[in-house]
Amino acid sequence: MDRRSILLPLLLPLVLAACATAPGGPGGPGGPGGSGSSGGVAQISRTAHGVAHVVAPDAETLAYGIAYAHAQDNVCQTAESLVTVRGERARHFGAAAQGLLGLRVLPNAQIDAFVAAFFDDARIAAAHAGTSAEVKALSRGYVAGYNRYLQDHAGRLPAPCGGQAWVQPMTLAEYHRATELSAVQIGLGLFADALLGASPPGRATSGTAPVEVTLAAGDFAPSERPLASNAWAFGRDTTADGRGLLLGNPHFPWRGSNRFWQLHATIPGSLDVMGVAIGNSAGVVIGFNQDIAWTHTVSTGKRFTVHELTLVAGDPTSYLVDGKPEQMISRVVQGRTLWSTRYGPVMVAPRMGLAWTATHAYALQDANIGNTRATGQWLAFGRARSVEELRAALAELGTPWVNTIAADRHGQALYADASVVPDVDAAQLARCSTSEMARRLANAGLIVLDGSRSDCNWRRDAASRVPGLTPLARLPVAVRTDWVQNSNDSFVYTHPALRFDGISPLVGTARVDSARTRSSLIEIPMLLARGNGKVTAEGVQRQLFDNRNLLAHEVLPDLLAGCARLPDSTADAGAVREGCTVLAGWDRANHNESRGAHLFREFWRAAQAVPQVWRQPFDVRRPVQTPTGLNLADAAVAAKVWGALAQAVKAVKAAGFALDAPLGTVQRPGIVDEAIPLHGGEPFEGVLNMMSVRAGGPLGPQGYRIDYGTSYVQVVGWDARGPRATALLTYGQSSDPKSPHAADQLRLYARKQWPLLPFHPDEVAAQRVGPVLELKR
Repeated sequence: MDRRSILLPLLLPLVLAACATAPGGPGGPGGPGGSGSSGGVAQISRTAHGVAHVVAPDAETLAYGIAYAHAQDNVCQTAESLVTVRGERARHFGAAAQGLLGLRVLPNAQIDAFVAAFFDDARIAAAHAGTSAEVKALSRGYVAGYNRYLQDHAGRLPAPCGGQAWVQPMTLAEYHRATELSAVQIGLGLFADALLGASPPGRATSGTAPVEVTLAAGDFAPSERPLASNAWAFGRDTTADGRGLLLGNPHFPWRGSNRFWQLHATIPGSLDVMGVAIGNSAGVVIGFNQDIAWTHTVSTGKRFTVHELTLVAGDPTSYLVDGKPEQMISRVVQGRTLWSTRYGPVMVAPRMGLAWTATHAYALQDANIGNTRATGQWLAFGRARSVEELRAALAELGTPWVNTIAADRHGQALYADASVVPDVDAAQLARCSTSEMARRLANAGLIVLDGSRSDCNWRRDAASRVPGLTPLARLPVAVRTDWVQNSNDSFVYTHPALRFDGISPLVGTARVDSARTRSSLIEIPMLLARGNGKVTAEGVQRQLFDNRNLLAHEVLPDLLAGCARLPDSTADAGAVREGCTVLAGWDRANHNESRGAHLFREFWRAAQAVPQVWRQPFDVRRPVQTPTGLNLADAAVAAKVWGALAQAVKAVKAAGFALDAPLGTVQRPGIVDEAIPLHGGEPFEGVLNMMSVRAGGPLGPQGYRIDYGTSYVQVVGWDARGPRATALLTYGQSSDPKSPHAADQLRLYARKQWPLLPFHPDEVAAQRVGPVLELKR
């Protein structure tokens, strides 16, 4: 018998009351303007665009209401994510079909094998046992709230999950698995196939089909990470009103478990925070409260290390540590033998050079395994009253893989890469990464340490809240009253006047990999200059949606000068001249009305890879000004550049678009069929407002079908009463294409309209859409 056929009757007693609408409006006992819920009752209100406001008397009831409201918008998304963490994708969706494991797209059979191998419920439960009573209550409440929704809507779920056998109640263990997957998706999850494919030389993986490991070193190059973002925080010295001001612009997938959802969570007298949750989280992860606003950007910090093992001669499953042999531990999971070491599981990635030979093997150590601290840390953020209080909360080291940028109403701005980073300093790295493999993979963003020496393992500093992780005191944190920024490059480029000392290279190095970092460091001074040294919320909004294309400004002057003297003998000269004419008339921006932006994108997609293409290559002493220009004086480079332009012209025509078509007719959402024009650009163009096709690839007959990039974008300041927040969730609250909230905010985005969010109880009551829903546990 399926275990959920047993669980269903057990869940029935949880349904204690039918859904009901509360009486009254503002100030009434059931209205959001009143004093809040009475014991065990969660109130769910909705305002424009389906934004959810949940009020409850305690953490467990709050999470109960949050889960129910999230399921109203995204029940099928949650149901499928539970199939993933149960390890049942092959059973329900086919073994060969592909699915999402965090950030990786893999065959369902591999996803299931990875879950079975690495999600140990006993281990995960033991980690959660160390969390606070409030965090435990949030977990219980979320599970019960989701299950309550399934009960209330049995037989009435939307497509594609309506009537499907894979829609089952959630268990607490599955909720904890989902939390674990979110933490290790930039770690174990990235290497799922490499871990499953590891077997000693000369031994096939018994009883299972071999795993094809497709990872290459370039897959982990830090140039543009799979998750990205922009964040600006301004302090009292640079804001027109002397208070803080924050721009949060995370770039996340528009599908799957990394999708955001807007909510306002309130426990009267204890918590009042608004922003977005992610996946099945029970609270706000990016947002604001009465006194502070914060956002996150994916940081350059390393979450894992690879350990190079020296094997015992004649025994490929034993390795040496300090000259003494240690036996690997083996276990069989679903017919597959897996091997692990003191550092972690053994992996293979032949295209990276990480092969298991008679002399060497490689093990992966992930610092986010068992990271149960994030929920408690975000609760502390939601209750913080200043950036200093938020900074104190960061000492818990719960943020798994992101920077934190914040501003408060007192006029302070904060930058911190206080994320989970293995404690390996520069001296240890130099001493323990001496092999040729380590040097080669370091350029691809992978840290390889000498596993034959115990002193090369992570340090265990008593000052760290988590032994083995770098403590807050040795992480880059700055509080300023002018401004800070991050666009996914390292802490080194937080502010031109800011210098950090003694920070491990595992946190970041002095290199610029994201063109958006250059854009931020150019556009913030532009913004300040426009306002005579002061910024406003409206100015920040305009600057982000100004859609300035950095690479066009860097390369078009040389390109167009070359066009003017193009020899008739140039290959495909006719196509090149067509391209030149269109690019000469382009506004060098990525607005919906910009003509030729798509042609430049296809040109630069190819031209950026031309060897020695830059007239002035990157100079670490001039990171904002370089690289720049085109090296057209080199005939070989020039030929390839002109070839890239000719090919771009042909590709645009082959896709069925005019060379000077407005970008808004070429770029549209991929999550709904409505032809909504979308401004913005790809990260390799240096457009801050990112609009991307997650699968990558050139322009096709469908145009650019966007499913990744600017997601939740907020600009938060303060007036005398409290926060004034304008925000958009670009793809809308619901992942159900038939929902009225599947694309309503996309239309606002297309028009560059920023809704002002209702935060205070009277604002919520006045703008409420429909009745309040009361849920009693």
